[in-house]
Amino acid sequence: MQNDVWLIAAPTKAGENFMKQAKLLGLPYIAVTNNKLERLRFLELGVQQVIQVDTTEAGSSNLSDLPDYPVGKVIIFEESLPLCCRYIGLCRGWTSGPIYVITQSLNPRLVYKGLGADYVIYSKNGDVKFLLSAADE
Repeated sequence: MQNDVWLIAAPTKAGENFMKQAKLLGLPYIAVTNNKLERLRFLELGVQQVIQVDTTEAGSSNLSDLPDYPVGKVIIFEESLPLCCRYIGLCRGWTSGPIYVITQSLNPRLVYKGLGADYVIYSKNGDVKFLLSAADE
């Protein structure tokens, strides 16, 4: 999946740091957000492409924003259970690649897996740099 673009939903500081590291390594990624303020913040941080999705209704999305190239890994940094669930539902329809959820809570692990997340990673500080080293997989 070397030519695939990653999707990163990063509503947390840890997620923003992850995107900065991905940019430094030259990994192709697109930020995913559900609000205009976060979209503007990502653009100020230098993110090249941002997809803004509607998470207010289950099953709604704007597929016209998706790139013409294949979507690989999806990395979702959990800010809230409902938002994370919506991101998983949207992104699962866009890729057959793995979906990673980074959470600070042990409780929603099975919920996320049931919705289609392949990996749920518990991290107290959100530091998951090791996922960047697996970029060639």
